[in-house]
Amino acid sequence: MRSDQMKAGITRIPHRSLFKAMGLTDEELRRPIIGIVNSQNDIIPGHVHLNTLVDAVKAGVRIAGGTPLAFPAIGVCDGIAMGHDGMRYSLISREHIADSVEIMAMAHPFDALVFVPNCDKIIPGMLMASLRLNIPSIFVSGGPMLAGFADGKKLTLSNTFEAVGAAGLGKLTEEQIMDIEDNSCPGCGSCAGMFTANSMNCMTEAVGMGLPGNGTIPAVNAKRVRLAKQAGMKIMELLEKNIRPRDIINEKSLHNALTADMALGCSSNTVLHLPAIAHEAGIRMDLASINAISKATPHLTKLSPAGSTTLADLDLAGGVQAVLKRLAGYGLLNTDCVTATGRTVGENIGNVAVKDPEIIRSRESAYSPDGGLAILWGNLALDGAVVKKGAVLPEMMVHQGPARVFNSEEDCVDALLAGKIKAGDVIVIRYEGPKGGPGMREMLSPTSMLAGMGLDSSVALVTDGRFSGASRGSSIGHISPEAAAGGVIGLVEEGDRINIDIPANKLELLVDEGTLAKRRESWKPVIKPVPDGYLKRYRRLVTSANTGAVFADE
Repeated sequence: MRSDQMKAGITRIPHRSLFKAMGLTDEELRRPIIGIVNSQNDIIPGHVHLNTLVDAVKAGVRIAGGTPLAFPAIGVCDGIAMGHDGMRYSLISREHIADSVEIMAMAHPFDALVFVPNCDKIIPGMLMASLRLNIPSIFVSGGPMLAGFADGKKLTLSNTFEAVGAAGLGKLTEEQIMDIEDNSCPGCGSCAGMFTANSMNCMTEAVGMGLPGNGTIPAVNAKRVRLAKQAGMKIMELLEKNIRPRDIINEKSLHNALTADMALGCSSNTVLHLPAIAHEAGIRMDLASINAISKATPHLTKLSPAGSTTLADLDLAGGVQAVLKRLAGYGLLNTDCVTATGRTVGENIGNVAVKDPEIIRSRESAYSPDGGLAILWGNLALDGAVVKKGAVLPEMMVHQGPARVFNSEEDCVDALLAGKIKAGDVIVIRYEGPKGGPGMREMLSPTSMLAGMGLDSSVALVTDGRFSGASRGSSIGHISPEAAAGGVIGLVEEGDRINIDIPANKLELLVDEGTLAKRRESWKPVIKPVPDGYLKRYRRLVTSANTGAVFADE
């Protein structure tokens, strides 16, 4: 056993003494030691209840003959960090989480790991760590939040952000604002729509690292506790069979995850995280291959913020496994991939059925013949950009307008509140990329304000930053190269015409090359000051968004 390095033999008398100081018995030390990565904290609604699930995992491990030992991982709440300097620390926490798990699992050689995440950067950070360590591992998430209700309408977190724009225009009374504020997020769990957290939990299930139900069983459902116990038991089977993360995550299973991503209409942040996860497995995933999968995959579900359906509704309809069953029926999946169940994808979905064909549609009734995400290219995004096209209104799929240029999210929000953005405009927010931000902040505040002001049907937004999964509208992010790296987005001037053609995958600045060359001669990057510490190190090490914003290989 790997854990024998820290517990077996005469030279490990001191080590066993320390274990016994924590109350462990000789019998417990003879068993496999299973590490449980617990991201519980009191600042994220999706994580406040995770100790209950960790206790269930421990029970499952003990049932199956192992000894569970938990250790923590940090987590940033993107909603609470949104719209201020705290958002600079969200994406960058992904690398920190991966590194800290590696540190713990190498310093204390566990035989296997159970990961208990729930929200945005925590999930991909843990997946990256699992591949780096490559010891038997399984994931069980905290599960999605239930939808809220106000004024007889189903609500999710995105409604609260959109209320800011509506309130700014005086469209809501104080009573209506309080009703939305009090009732949009009714309890624990990852926010109820197909935002980044739930997207990544669904991707974890689709790629095979989580058990069926991982992505959709609500946080408050007892099935979630039972799933955690099953994960605790299942890790012992994976250990016995020596099934490791790199046996599960490979080119075929990543293709499955991306296919599910396009069918589900997941967050555009998956295009940032899945390449980073692939990178840890030594697999190169480029934007062109992602676009090819999108073109071949029908968009089968339309969840909030694109529609009114939530993760709890998707769960009742059959969940991720039912979506996979649909996709396999169209010949779009690799069904021979092994999963954390110890069985293949095909075996997992053998007896699965779609329980609500309106929520999980067929190819014939799909929302679109191609996927919910699209990659755009052009002189404004030579290395690509991404849009959640499943959440774009039909009238905004093709748009041309004058650029309204801002060097920060805050400047754009101020202009919106001052009524300076008009129908037909194309907002450009730059110097918000991985290096330029630094940290590649999410632009949920401006996109939500546009929706709340009723401008999402006439105004587009392009940025080298990124978007929350709660963003909707013609919101095009991850523009690469970013402004701070010399990308053309840094040369855009007020009033320049920008052409967006999502069906044709085009994003073009309608300025001739000669003019751009002259602008480049006098261009100087905007370098935002940051305090000494992690942000400064991150800026130095991080790569472009089109490569997943991973750290450069040294």
